[in-house]
Amino acid sequence: MASSIILDAGHGGQEPGAVFQGRREADDNLRLALAVGKLLQEEGYPVLYTRTQDIYQSPYEKAMIANRSGADVFVSIHRNSTPEPEQYSGVQTLVYEDQGLPGRMAENINRELEQVGFKNNGTLERKDLVVLRRTRMPAALVEVGYLNTAEDNEKFDQDFDSIARAIADGIAQSLEQNGTQAQELHYRIQTGSFSGKGNAERWCEKMKREGFPAYLVRDRDHYLVCVGNFQHLENAVRMEQVLRSRRYSTILNSIDYFSRKTDGNMSL
Repeated sequence: MASSIILDAGHGGQEPGAVFQGRREADDNLRLALAVGKLLQEEGYPVLYTRTQDIYQSPYEKAMIANRSGADVFVSIHRNSTPEPEQYSGVQTLVYEDQGLPGRMAENINRELEQVGFKNNGTLERKDLVVLRRTRMPAALVEVGYLNTAEDNEKFDQDFDSIARAIADGIAQSLEQNGTQAQELHYRIQTGSFSGKGNAERWCEKMKREGFPAYLVRDRDHYLVCVGNFQHLENAVRMEQVLRSRRYSTILNSIDYFSRKTDGNMSL
């Protein structure tokens, strides 16, 4: 089964992102995300979106939409900007950590966009960005040129189809290169997040009494109550449906990348 991808068109609604001479970043982001998704779907990849119209979502909401989707990778589409126009140009991809599948995606996407004609400004680690820190799957944020640089806007408009193809190819190449590693992902369902260990333990014991294979995971300064360790996504989805039928709130997490994003969390 092909890996699934969730695409995020950055900003939206009352939060337009960068604005320059009437041009809104949110509009460029949405147009490009939909074009990239169409190309990936034509190649056989299941594609989901955080938004398909001009609506506002906070970065946290975007991350939670991605987590609930159960997608294998998350890619957010943005345009860059500077305080003064015509200062910089080029593309850059941001990741939580420049390693593994996110690092590979960043490198491949940047290279493909460079071949379209953009300056390649490389990969940048950003641990402070919510959509990279809170997503529970490999994630990357692509800055497709500077919105307040005429050269980049001209390229964005004239070479739009090639740009969409470059991003789609960069994602697809990365998933193909990931190979068996992507197939070794395991999945678990998060049913609670607590600042106090005692509350987490009581919630975990409650779930165990109801017959669920619950356990605790340390996530920085929180304790997560999780259920299951599934090799196949469809089995995790079925368990999530059972939990939701019991009125539990759930988040579906991919385990191996989840552990790297939460400062090496350990089961307790």
